[in-house]
Amino acid sequence: MKPMTVAQLYEKLCSKKFQDTHSGDLFYNFYVYLYPADKEFEMREQIDEIKENIKRPVNNVDVLTLDIFEEFCRFMDAQSFGKHPSYLKYMLEKDETKPEDVTKALLLKANSDDFLLYIHNRIMEHVSKVDNFIRPYVFMYGLGNIYPYLRTSNLLNRYEKHNHSERYKIILFYPGDQDGATFKLFGDLEDNHTYRAIVLMND
Repeated sequence: MKPMTVAQLYEKLCSKKFQDTHSGDLFYNFYVYLYPADKEFEMREQIDEIKENIKRPVNNVDVLTLDIFEEFCRFMDAQSFGKHPSYLKYMLEKDETKPEDVTKALLLKANSDDFLLYIHNRIMEHVSKVDNFIRPYVFMYGLGNIYPYLRTSNLLNRYEKHNHSERYKIILFYPGDQDGATFKLFGDLEDNHTYRAIVLMND
């Protein structure tokens, strides 16, 4: 089997059966869409196109798109540190003198329960809206940008306690490929076991 094309992914997302969040494996609602790392900017344009097209009346699907790196920056910017109103800006200033300390701090923050709760709240705010749209999907991307602070395998593992698999399906846009049960970011960097995710394949 081969990874899906963008057209095949869109067709699957338009499927009423796949839109049903009670279909499939209720415990594993993470789906991974693999694409070549050198297609990153093209993929982001296609994500926007999918979001726009699937919202049309024939589907009425409102997708939440989360750039996980941008979300982390917003999360850090909203936190204060001592007299600094922005933890993010403090880290940027400190990076010039003590980059090792900054790396350690970012690793802790990116893998913290607070950040995963922040993501959870963003998702629940979206899926809880009441109007004429349905909201079965959350798109996550930016996984290459947030590496090495947050690995995809850690994201899946740590988010599990917040996950409401009966409410939504998360589509992870992953710039790399798969080798058995392991993802390889950029086709080279091993990202540990990812048995909690279903890779979207052309079957």
